[in-house]
Parts: sequence; C-alpha cells; structure tokens
Amino acid sequence: MNEKKCKVLAAQIRLETLRVIHALGFGHVGGSMDLADLMAVLYGEVMRFDPKNPRWEDRDWLVMSKGHAGPVAYATFGLTGYYPVEEAYTLNKPHTRFPSHTDRKLTPGVDLTTGSLGQGVSTAVGAALGNRIDGRDNRVFCIVGDGEADEGQVWEGFHFASAHKLSNILFFLDKNGYQLDGSTDDILPHGDLAKKAEAFGLYTQEIDGHDVMAIYDAIQKAFAHTDGPSCIVLDTIKAKGATFAEPKREHSSQPSEELWQEALAASEKALQDIMNS
Repeated sequence: MNEKKCKVLAAQIRLETLRVIHALGFGHVGGSMDLADLMAVLYGEVMRFDPKNPRWEDRDWLVMSKGHAGPVAYATFGLTGYYPVEEAYTLNKPHTRFPSHTDRKLTPGVDLTTGSLGQGVSTAVGAALGNRIDGRDNRVFCIVGDGEADEGQVWEGFHFASAHKLSNILFFLDKNGYQLDGSTDDILPHGDLAKKAEAFGLYTQEIDGHDVMAIYDAIQKAFAHTDGPSCIVLDTIKAKGATFAEPKREHSSQPSEELWQEALAASEKALQDIMNS
C-alpha cells in the first residue's frame, strides 16, 4: 500500500467534508470527519468500483449504516470521480442530489439508503447474501456507529451474518465514544464492543481508526478469514480534524463563520503538511 498517497487522500477527504458541510452552514461534522482515514483506505486501496458505472454489478458495496455521515461519503465519491466534488456543496438544499442522509436513488456511489439507525446493517447483510446467491465474488463493507449499536437490529444482523457464514461482508464499528446526546458510556454503556462482536460469531479486530496502515492491514487479515463475517472496531476521535468540533467531540455543529474559516484553514494546512512531508 502507498501510505503517503492514502494519507493525502484522507486529508483531502477531511477538507472536502468540511467544505460540503460548510456550504450548508451546519451538519453532522463529528461522525463524518472521523471516517476520513477509513474511506481513504477503502476507496484508495481496497474497493473495486467504477465511477463511470456506479451500478456495475460486480462492484464492491459500501453501506453507510450511520447514514448521517453522508458528507464524508459525498466528499469521497467526488474525489474519486463519481461527479465534480463541488456538486456536493448543495448538501441538503432544495432539489439537491446530496441529502443529509445517504439515498441510493439520488447520489451516484450510494449503494443502499440509510439513516434510520440499525437498518443499514440489515440491508447490508441482505446485499451480501444476495450477491453470494447470484454467484458474485464482490464484498460488502458496512460502517456502523457505536451509538447506533444501541439498536438491537445491529446485533440481529451480526447474528444472521454469522449464522449464514457471510464471509463476503466486513463491518466497521466506529467507536468514537459519543452519540447525539452525549457519551456512549453515559447513555448506554456497551462494555467491550470487540468482545461482543466476536461473541456474535464475527472475526473481530480492534485498531487505531486513524492509522491508514493499521486499517489496511486489518482489512487484509479480514479477507484471509473465509469462514464467516468479519468486524473491525475502529478507535476514533469524533470530529477528527475539525478545530471547532473535535475538542468537544460534537455530533452536530453550527459554528460561526469565523470558526468555519479557522477549521478550513487548519484542514488546508494539514493537507499541505502531508503533501510536503
């Protein structure tokens, strides 16, 4: 894997995610920004996809079960050629193709509509089973929030995937420790998420969710596990790279224009620093 290229893409995704949300003025900064490194590895090094043919039947699928992280998906799709990334600056505006939560009928690159928490896990499992029945060798990558893991449907999906030995699905649990109303420990403590996922029959690893090499290596280990589904628990920092939101681990943000400009400038500098390193 080209580590520097991947880090550059992650920094570009962070910057464009901020620009996408800034165009609206407010939005789900926290859970979008912390996924930039994962999205860079998936779309820069791992996934099989064709921006000119988003419905290519043999593509790998991405299901953003935490659908409020749509902005990071839109930034990634734009940067990888699905459309000019500037189109996503119409986020959640009238007649946009870029709603606040991902919608497969509107946005090229979105494989399944999500937003009602937990349901993306179920539909991703269905897609994996359907692809296997159809004889395809592609994979389904499903991103789940730790707050979303409050939903019983998440664990039912894990159970089903394990029972049907769906080795073609890989779940990512974004463990940033916060959700809409506060910390996950205060609202509904999960205990050890990795052990829980493992107990449901998933081959499970826990890694630094901002280390692109660790992400890539964990994915390769998951690919080598062919007896059933896999799960990678990502230890992340909510709102990573957003100067106004990261210190407070904000789920949603509506900062002043001055704070927006500070965050955009910091993100631009971070990108230049990586490119010049």
